[in-house]
Amino acid sequence: MDLKGKISILADAAKYDVSCSSSGSSRMNRPGGIGNGARSGICHSWSADGRCISLLKILMTNSCIYDCEYCVNRRSNDTKRVFLSPEEIVSLTIQFYRRNYIEGLFLSSGIISSPDYTTELLLKIAKLLRLRENFNGYIHMKGIPGTNTKLLQELGHYVDRLSINMELPSEHALQLLAPQKTRSAIIQPMKFIHEQFVERHSEKHLAKYMQPFIPAGQTTQMIVGASGENDRHILKLSEALYKKMSLKRVYYSAYVPIMTGKNLPAVKQPPLLRENRLYQADWLLRYYHFSADEILTDQQPNFDLAVDPKTNWALRNWQLFPIEINTAAYEMILRIPGIGIRSAARIVAMRRLTPLSYDNLKHIGIVFKRARHFITCGGRYYGLGLDDPVLIKNILVSQNCRKLFQQISLFEGQV
Repeated sequence: MDLKGKISILADAAKYDVSCSSSGSSRMNRPGGIGNGARSGICHSWSADGRCISLLKILMTNSCIYDCEYCVNRRSNDTKRVFLSPEEIVSLTIQFYRRNYIEGLFLSSGIISSPDYTTELLLKIAKLLRLRENFNGYIHMKGIPGTNTKLLQELGHYVDRLSINMELPSEHALQLLAPQKTRSAIIQPMKFIHEQFVERHSEKHLAKYMQPFIPAGQTTQMIVGASGENDRHILKLSEALYKKMSLKRVYYSAYVPIMTGKNLPAVKQPPLLRENRLYQADWLLRYYHFSADEILTDQQPNFDLAVDPKTNWALRNWQLFPIEINTAAYEMILRIPGIGIRSAARIVAMRRLTPLSYDNLKHIGIVFKRARHFITCGGRYYGLGLDDPVLIKNILVSQNCRKLFQQISLFEGQV
């Protein structure tokens, strides 16, 4: 098969891996080299579903020794298998970069022979790019569960980010759908990378003399909807990974029913709204000082798909609202639906100079139609349903439906 045919197959097979963020690294170009890795990211174009496609995102091979039921590349699937050699991948990356198609590489792979052998090939590609081609752009590779830690450590010196995918949120789901994988084999390399970060942080006075080690950190991905875990289970797992493994990001991928299997759920469409709610809740964990137990409870272990998690929390804790915007602490302002991090900071800064009015709030950048139901300003309440959170929920759901209808109408008008 010619190179174009290989690329077509392997690029298509790589689309199910969503953990391909390109921000977080600041690898600068060196004399005689090409490319830069920037913290601001290298996102030039986006796919129809909003994912960044600025990287050369491809598999080294779609051959795999594992037989995970949910995976299109599973061993038992009757599909054409192809392999790109390290030299072919290096050549593609450099040629695509010089044509300004991409600014970095996201490389994953099926498991060939063993995790160690596959990682050795990935390491060879990284070395060729960095040492022979003097490529200083962004490189994101997959950490293969079960790989020897010495290989991971060496690979970490040449790449900007590693992602070691959890794939499924529980040990039971792994045994059911991916029996050749174990939770311990996935956690061990994550833990090793975390320990390396901790060790380097403790010796930060020597950091400038050390060889870089995964400067953009590690990430993981979980498939949502392929197994029966509730949203609370998934969110608490993400919270634990952030705290114990110092992950930069957890990615959620709605289960796409492309394969059939006796243990796979019979679904017609990917649970995209559930995926979206998980991303919103994940944002609350990382930036809004929420805990997983606050967002979802034992009594309500799954998201209310009608409203976002922050609004749902506010409606469940209505005894805390409405909040006086001129006196509330910054941490509490962050918890008001319709107010983001920047808006909360602007509110705190502006009220030091003068008491805020509703006109001030409208110009700060908050989502006023939502926030007005949860705040007072100078003691005045401009929302609806002061004593009825159910009414407020109905109003917000109605607004969301109208907005969606307007978006659909606008799209249909452009067709």
